[in-house]
Amino acid sequence: MSIAPEQVEAPAADAVLFRSSPWRTFIAVFALLMISFGAVSPIVALMAGGTGNPWWQTALEAGTISALAAGGYAWSTRGALKTWIRISSGGLEVAAQDSDPILLAWPDIAHVEVRRQGLRAVLEVTPLDLDRVHPVQGEGPGGPALTETATGTAFTADLTEVWPGPRALRRELARRLPAA
Repeated sequence: MSIAPEQVEAPAADAVLFRSSPWRTFIAVFALLMISFGAVSPIVALMAGGTGNPWWQTALEAGTISALAAGGYAWSTRGALKTWIRISSGGLEVAAQDSDPILLAWPDIAHVEVRRQGLRAVLEVTPLDLDRVHPVQGEGPGGPALTETATGTAFTADLTEVWPGPRALRRELARRLPAA
C-alpha cells in the first residue's frame, strides 16, 4: 500500500500537488472509446447495408461497452497505480506508481526533464548523487523506478494520468529550478 500525499507533510507551505486519478482515467478512456465507436459505426453500417437498429440503440450499446472497458482499465492493476508529485520551495517529492515517496531538495537535483515516450509523458529526475535522495517516511523498500539516461541514473514517473498535466508540471518546474 502506497503512502498518499495527504499522509505526508509537505516540505513547504507553497506546495503544488500533481496526482493520478482513476476517475480521470475512466473519463479519458470512455471518451476515446465513444469517439472510436462514433467514427466506426457509420462505416460498418454502410458496409453491412444498414443494421436496422435506431441510432440511439447503437449509442446505448456503445456507451455500455465503453463504460465497462473504461472501468475495467481504470481500476485494473496498471490503471489504479497511484502516482503523485509535489513541488515546493522545499524540493521535489515523487511517488511513482505505488512506490515509496522520495524527496530531493533543489540543490540535490542534477537534471529534471518532462518528455514524451510514445503516447506517454514521462518525468525523469536525475539526482547529483543517489545518497542525497531522502525517503519521505522511514526507510521503505524503495523509491520510483530508476533508469539510465545521458545525464546519469534517474528516477522516472509516468505522467500519463497525472492531473493537472505535464504542461502545468513543466511550468512549475521551470518556476522552481534555478536558471542554468
